[in-house]
Amino acid sequence: MGIHFDTSVEFAQLMDCEDELAMFKQQFYFPQHDNRDVIYFCGNSLGLQPKNVEAAINVELQTWRDIAIEGYFKGANPWMYYHEFITPSLAELVGANKNEVTVMNALTVNLHLMMLSFYRPNAQRYKIMMEAGAFPSDQYAVETQVKHYGFGPAEAIIEISPRDGEKIIREEDVLAAIAKHGGSLALVLFGGINYYTGQLFNIESITAAAHKAGAIAGWDLAHVTGNVPMQLHAWDVDFAVWCSYKYLNAGPGAAGGVFVHEKHASDNNTGRMAGWWGNDERIRFKMEKGFIAKPNASGWNVSTTQVFNMVALKASLELFDKAGIEKLRQKSIRLTGYLEFLLNKLTNLSFEIITPSSPVDRGAQLCLYFSEKGKEVHKKMIENGIVVDYREPGVIRVAPVPLYCSYQDVYRFYEIINTIV
Repeated sequence: MGIHFDTSVEFAQLMDCEDELAMFKQQFYFPQHDNRDVIYFCGNSLGLQPKNVEAAINVELQTWRDIAIEGYFKGANPWMYYHEFITPSLAELVGANKNEVTVMNALTVNLHLMMLSFYRPNAQRYKIMMEAGAFPSDQYAVETQVKHYGFGPAEAIIEISPRDGEKIIREEDVLAAIAKHGGSLALVLFGGINYYTGQLFNIESITAAAHKAGAIAGWDLAHVTGNVPMQLHAWDVDFAVWCSYKYLNAGPGAAGGVFVHEKHASDNNTGRMAGWWGNDERIRFKMEKGFIAKPNASGWNVSTTQVFNMVALKASLELFDKAGIEKLRQKSIRLTGYLEFLLNKLTNLSFEIITPSSPVDRGAQLCLYFSEKGKEVHKKMIENGIVVDYREPGVIRVAPVPLYCSYQDVYRFYEIINTIV
């Protein structure tokens, strides 16, 4: 980005003064340690609470209290259409048309529902390709889906691993594997950013390769949405799922998101598990047999909109709308680059940054691999007011989220861990 970092606190102060997004830090609540805000670098696991959430919840509580059932049609935010108030902002974040995005359920439930629609194996095409070391929920979902159709995981699941001695999966190896197995591939399903290494995969090129091989391209974007801008529609992704409690700050267990490309979403013949909330609204209250899907992604909605599980997401997205995902990405590149620069100046700890160094291959997360004593170092960080998380084997994940983290947060982090032995 043309910035020459240095190790002085004055540099961090200057960068914060020049940061046009700095004011958003004041829109979040921080846990406290020794009567000051913690250094919160754990938004890749759970985002902080936006300060506008409490008022937003109170609006819906008052609607429920004052008009009860009429809240579905006459409330400040009529519950019948609550998910539709959220989808425009989500569509902007993931590069989709509004009719391609919906909010429902939770991440792994949505992954299963999408796979039931798009993983349609036959005797020739039955294999699923994914990255080795995917998040366990994805592994479990894929394993049980192939078993559901009578296939053994060992034969039906192809896992792409890093080369010997390496931590990162090479893109050329993914593309070569897709071409090699193309005749038997039914689905290519990767996590957009690997939770353990922080590697951002090339969604566009992998999707194109999957389609060239005749396979469906699906993505778990739990660590990408709200972190890195995307263009899911233009990249011709078939489906994607994500959670909203990480970078989207919607709270623990908040409703997940779904993208279905309009070429599928507008086709009522695209198979799915149906429910009342996915039925065409024009005839929903006729209460008749025969499911007729809404001609958009919300045709996959199964159950009534979880209003109180979506309120915080709606409130947080108001902040994203103001900040803009492109500006957040530019700050993220600078902030993560600054963190990497300072980490490389440390001499007291022995670790390896296994996240790719190129900004185009990562988001707002650096993964520090400790061959030994990683848990001890993590414990010391927590004791000193640094909130990060640890993943076996040996990785401490550090995520300076640009919406509420500052350059001085990064500098304080550097100062503190410089004293840890």
